[in-house]
Amino acid sequence: MHPIDMPHAAGSRRRASLSIIIPTYQEAGQIGRLIAYLHNHSPVEQVETIVADGGSIDGTPQEARQAGADIVLHTAPGRAVQMNAGARLATAPVLYFLHADSFPPEGFAESILQTVARGYQAGCFRMRFDSGKWLLKINQFFTRLPFLFCRGGDQSLFITHQLFDRLGGFREELRIMEDFDFIQRIRQHTHFHILPQYVTTSARKYEHNAWWRVQYANFTIIRMWRKGASQDEMVATYHRLLHYRRPPAGPPKARG
Repeated sequence: MHPIDMPHAAGSRRRASLSIIIPTYQEAGQIGRLIAYLHNHSPVEQVETIVADGGSIDGTPQEARQAGADIVLHTAPGRAVQMNAGARLATAPVLYFLHADSFPPEGFAESILQTVARGYQAGCFRMRFDSGKWLLKINQFFTRLPFLFCRGGDQSLFITHQLFDRLGGFREELRIMEDFDFIQRIRQHTHFHILPQYVTTSARKYEHNAWWRVQYANFTIIRMWRKGASQDEMVATYHRLLHYRRPPAGPPKARG
């Protein structure tokens, strides 16, 4: 176990079929709602929920424990670090990485496990926003396409534990674009399968930024990533292009 991991177990550990790993930072008021939803829409005996928190001071870890997360661990900030820490504690043969502001479709656990049983080792759902704005439906449409630039962590990601370990997990030196890098490496080993159901994710980024501004920021970061720009350059550019409700302490989302 990594020395900064401090697990909190809710009852005795069991071997689950699906380990749900949620990286969090300042998600009080949201994480409890998500965990309750996950427990209500999946067989409790099949799944375990692991919340990997990156140093929240708003009560996120306490709320996650109270909502019934199997494990809450405290780790260094950074989604790649947090997700790897969660994966190290996971008992299931299939891992499911989910953002704290994204809700998977009803029956998500069965869909993922059935897909893996058919031979697919990794994939995601399509994505839609919790908003009726028509411009956001453009984003929704593109998530059904197989291209790498249509992917992102907001769509969630499932992968067999065995393949995750073989790939070495997420690259922890990446503070942005860690999901693109990981999916790119998955695609070099196996088919990345897109399930037809939808994850519903928050449109809160669009509350403070025009649609075109977010798309321009996404396009700019993807172009910088392909050209080999440094993490510092990409993070600084993304923070400069987008407005935030509060200064982001954790890594930004580069898609959505």
